[in-house]
Amino acid sequence: MSGALQSVLMNQRSTAAVSTIAVAHSTTPFVSVYPFSAGFGTKYANPATLPAGTGNGVTFNSTNTVIAVAHSTTPFISAYPWSAGFGTKYANPATLPGGTGDGVAFTPDGTVIAVAESTTVGVSAYPWSAGFGTKYANPATNIGSGASVNFSPSGADVVFSSVSSPYVSAYPWSAGFGTKYANPATLPTADGRDAVFSPDGATVAVVYDASPFVSVYPWSAGFGTKYADPATLPNGGRGVAFNPAGTAIAMTGDSTPYIFAYPWSAGFGTKYADPATLPDDFGLGIAFSPSGTDIAMAIGSTPYVVAYFWSAGFGVRYADPATLPTGLGRSVRFSN
Repeated sequence: MSGALQSVLMNQRSTAAVSTIAVAHSTTPFVSVYPFSAGFGTKYANPATLPAGTGNGVTFNSTNTVIAVAHSTTPFISAYPWSAGFGTKYANPATLPGGTGDGVAFTPDGTVIAVAESTTVGVSAYPWSAGFGTKYANPATNIGSGASVNFSPSGADVVFSSVSSPYVSAYPWSAGFGTKYANPATLPTADGRDAVFSPDGATVAVVYDASPFVSVYPWSAGFGTKYADPATLPNGGRGVAFNPAGTAIAMTGDSTPYIFAYPWSAGFGTKYADPATLPDDFGLGIAFSPSGTDIAMAIGSTPYVVAYFWSAGFGVRYADPATLPTGLGRSVRFSN
C-alpha cells in the first residue's frame, strides 16, 4: 500500500465512531479496556469487583451493553454492565461452570451466554437477560476440556475447540444443545485452541498446536471437506479471526513473525506481507474491529496487546496503550 493511500485511509478511519477494545490477561486486574479510534485511548477504570483470576477470554454482547470475562478461578465467569465503563458485577450463576473458564461467547441476539471450561463436559451455557438464568442441560456428547466457544452468525449452531480429540466439536443450538454434528473427516492434528465461524456462517476455522496449525471447512449444518492448507503455513495456532467482510483470515503464531494473514475466498490466497513492525512476542487472541480497518493481537510479553491498521494487508502499527495490560495477553475483542 502506498504511503499516500494509507494516509487517506487513516484519515477516513479517524472519523469513524469510537469502538472499544478489551484485553483479558494473566495478572490483576485480569481485564483492561480502552476506547479505540485509530489507536488506543485512555484505559477505563477497572471494575469494582475484579475477575477472580487469570482472564482467558473476553467478549461483549451484540449491543455492547454487557462485557464478560472467562477466568481461571471460581466463579470462572464474571459479567458486568457496560456503558463506557464497568457497572456493578452481575450475580454469579446459580450453577457455576465446573472448571477454569477458557472462552466465552454470547449468541448474536444476546439471549444466551456460553463458557468453554476445562472439564470433560467442556461447556456451561445459560440464558441471559440482565443476568444469568438457569444453566442449560449439558450436551449429550461431551466436548472434552473446551478451549473456545463461538456461535454462528444465525445463532443456530455453536462450535468449540478442545484440548482432546476430536479437537473441534459443533452442535445445533435452539434453547439448548442438539445432537452433536459428525466430526470433520479430516481432524485437526493437535490440541484445538480457537474455532470460529466466518461472518456469513458458511465456513468454520480452527487453529491448533501442530502443523499445519489451521484447518478450515465449509459449513452447512455440518463440516464439509477440509480446504487445502495455505501455501505458506503459520508457525502456530492459538487464535483465529475472519475480517467482517469474510475476505481475510488471520491467526497467531508461536515464533516470528507471530501473526499470519491471508486473503480468503473459499480457500487461502497468498499470505499477506508481514507487518513492518512485528508483534513483540507470540500471539494468543486475535480480532478484527467491526469496521474491518483494525486488527489486534494479545501477546505473551509487554506490551501484551498490539494493533495495526488494516486495509487488504497490514498498515502501520498503532502506538501501545499509555497504560498497558499488566500481564500476558490471552484474549482480545473489539466491541460490536
